[in-house]
Amino acid sequence: MGNEKRVLDERRRRYVSPARVVCATDTIEFSEHLLDAAATITKFTPGQTPTYIVLDFGQELHGGIRIEGSRQNPHRPVKVRVRFGESISETMGAPNNDHAIHDWTIDVPWFGSVEAGQTGFRFVRIDLVDDAPLVIERILAVALEYDLPYIGSFECSDERINEIWRVSARTVHLCMQDYLWDGIKRDRLAWIGDTHPEAAVVSCLFGEHPIVPRSMDFVRDNTPLPGWMNGISSYSLWWIIIQRDWLRAHGNLDYLREQRAYLLALLNQITACVAESGEETLTVGRFLEWATARDQTAIDAGLQALMVLALDAAADLARALNEPKAAQLAQSTAARARSFAKPPSASKQANALLALAGLADPVTVNANILAPDPCKGLSPFYGYYVLQARALAGDVAGALDLVRAYWGAMLDLGATTFWEHFDMDWLPGAARIDELTQPGQHDVHLEYGDHCYKGLRHSFCHGWSGGPAAWLMEHILGIAPASPGFAAVRITPNLAGLAFARGTYPTPHGPISVEHEADGAGGVRSRITLPEGVTQAIA
Repeated sequence: MGNEKRVLDERRRRYVSPARVVCATDTIEFSEHLLDAAATITKFTPGQTPTYIVLDFGQELHGGIRIEGSRQNPHRPVKVRVRFGESISETMGAPNNDHAIHDWTIDVPWFGSVEAGQTGFRFVRIDLVDDAPLVIERILAVALEYDLPYIGSFECSDERINEIWRVSARTVHLCMQDYLWDGIKRDRLAWIGDTHPEAAVVSCLFGEHPIVPRSMDFVRDNTPLPGWMNGISSYSLWWIIIQRDWLRAHGNLDYLREQRAYLLALLNQITACVAESGEETLTVGRFLEWATARDQTAIDAGLQALMVLALDAAADLARALNEPKAAQLAQSTAARARSFAKPPSASKQANALLALAGLADPVTVNANILAPDPCKGLSPFYGYYVLQARALAGDVAGALDLVRAYWGAMLDLGATTFWEHFDMDWLPGAARIDELTQPGQHDVHLEYGDHCYKGLRHSFCHGWSGGPAAWLMEHILGIAPASPGFAAVRITPNLAGLAFARGTYPTPHGPISVEHEADGAGGVRSRITLPEGVTQAIA
């Protein structure tokens, strides 16, 4: 006992009652009692056809389920089958068990409780497997997550945008588990490319939460050089960009100094992947995201832009570390890479990166590629960079319309968290994910998807899709650090047709509070409250 090592889980468990009964067979009595958190009685009786119930807990959760038996049961356990789903369709089918077990057969004690599951879900189907009746007192979801107050906040005059902000924030919050995961159902892993938009959301909601450096350090420690993070060369580039953005937001030089040896060695590795001509020559895992996986021209252009962005970030980090030779190496290599032009691409994702890296004119890219048919070819991951590029081009209003249309369409299908992938072509004839699919309707979870997200394997809570939460705070509220750790802040609001927008933003000095209101003459009236230690930079 004296040598026992105990590790406390920083997350908190809470019990959640079902919000509604989706459907139940007539061999179940008093199913409506399950909606009451108090112990009641619901009776499952074997029949000629399966005896089952489908419950909706009202929102996406991470965790499992607790079933409480009754002393009215026979004095032996009774078997039930439990299926978890992020959609009703998933509970009614054969959920994928690759990463988290979704399909369980368990024994319910005659007078006691049993828990099963650790996954992402909103819906649960419970089938009576045994030939004996079963009396249940309660069925509760066991939600496991960080119990964190939202320091950051956002509210505007458009309730659809408010809901998108809340769902974006909730998506990333749920993905804060052992590490900053990409998804709570699948893959439940720290993928560094995915971490970039997630870390931006964590910063604007919770400030300097340790899960971000813990995740970056985990992947670093499991990627000895000359390896590439997650086996994808672009993800090591993203690691450098995240480090720079984390320093800007929180100003923690002590943490950055812990990265010195790895960062400088990685810088040498990536500069060796830039030819004298300036062309990037990465060879391992040439990948941006799944939506461009079959578009080699987009991959080539996007990797060239990412190389420039990472080298610029590396130069900033080297200067912060007082490493002038490394800073000069990064800066000169970035300049050489900027001089090389790869064949043009029609991809929105690749062109967004080119605009952000200064390899293409943002206004031209926006007018010719991003603004026309704005949702076509978009993805929830790189959609964040499309929004950033449109804002850089001065088209904040167009980007805000894109948020309404694209992320809002997932809400229209019943989403309470945002998905790994989404295509507007899925909408015609689609059933909502919180309804039973009727004849003639399309089942978006079962029928659609591609690559690693085909059918029910598709993740409906994926952290990389939460970018709008950070984008709205940066570009509508207009809050961005002007110096590391928000010693100075730049506030440049753009209401983009909204009547008002207000919110708070966490900094190491305390939260910044802003209220912006349209003045009726094309301008904005602002009330800004800065914590001690933060000065406002000239826009």
